[in-house]
Amino acid sequence: MAKTRDYYEILGVKRDASEDEIKKAYRKLARKFHPDLNPGDKAAEEQFKLVQEAYDVLSDAENRKLFDQYGENWRAVKAGGGAPPPPGWQGTRTTGGGPREGGFDFSDFDFGSFRTGGGGGGGFDVFDELFGRAGRSRRPSRGQDVEAELELSLEDAHRGGRHTLQIQVAEICPTCNGTGTKDGKPCPTCGGSGQVLRPRALEVNIPPGVRDGSTIRLAGQGGAGANGTPPGDLYLHIRLRPHPVFTLRGDDLEVELPIAPWEAVLGSKVEAPTIDGKVELTIPAGAQSGQRLRLRGQGMNRRKGGRGDQFVRVKVTVPKEVSPDERRLYEELRSKSRFKPRG
Repeated sequence: MAKTRDYYEILGVKRDASEDEIKKAYRKLARKFHPDLNPGDKAAEEQFKLVQEAYDVLSDAENRKLFDQYGENWRAVKAGGGAPPPPGWQGTRTTGGGPREGGFDFSDFDFGSFRTGGGGGGGFDVFDELFGRAGRSRRPSRGQDVEAELELSLEDAHRGGRHTLQIQVAEICPTCNGTGTKDGKPCPTCGGSGQVLRPRALEVNIPPGVRDGSTIRLAGQGGAGANGTPPGDLYLHIRLRPHPVFTLRGDDLEVELPIAPWEAVLGSKVEAPTIDGKVELTIPAGAQSGQRLRLRGQGMNRRKGGRGDQFVRVKVTVPKEVSPDERRLYEELRSKSRFKPRG
């Protein structure tokens, strides 16, 4: 049995770290190991995936609490609605495969919170509704809808594409029929939870331009219907993780770009990162630190067509160390320049 990774150790934070400390550690490490900044470095790519996985768990209050309490079994506990995992369940992770086109890998997906509403309604439990627990006797006309949260990278949200998802679905235990007991004892198959987890492969078409908070409906991919009734639907609620390079503002992207003092004074042509790769950017002469330059049409794809813009915020940086020749030139510039930055 593989040991669950220590997400706190991966991010280099203490177990009582605040949300801001976790986010700050993630941004620092994600920028350090980002594939765009380490082309061809497989070790950096694998570390980048670990950092993303750790942040996915620790940035979610509920997931973090379950991880702290149950360790390697936290995903199974969540999928079971808070019940202890059945025997033999060793914290199997729900994962998403890479897209068929575009070259991006999906992160791990957590398909917990299986609270439903009989086709979208009032939020009762799947197994309570099917078997009439707590005095319920109403029989559903179709299977139950299932809600889940799906985390995407900014690149996945921008490009979209077809993805094969390997998920674990909670089903009624065939041994005890969901009662949790067999012959007056806890069911040996499900450990008393009344549920067993079964693998299911789903192919999902993520449309380009999805945004944080949007929902994708997968018809017929929810809970199985009782007595031959149609299955329910699966609703994927989209959540975008922070990007180590870009900041998303509506449809627009923003990125900080360091430039040298002479590039700011004299102007220059430099490479700037975009969501689709690097482009040439003209730095105007006299550019100021903090000045924003617009790259029209280089932002995020929109669901109804078109794209937002990208804003490049330049940051004038100075060398921490200089050679003797450089120092001499700077001293000469100081003696001859009439520039007065403080008026």
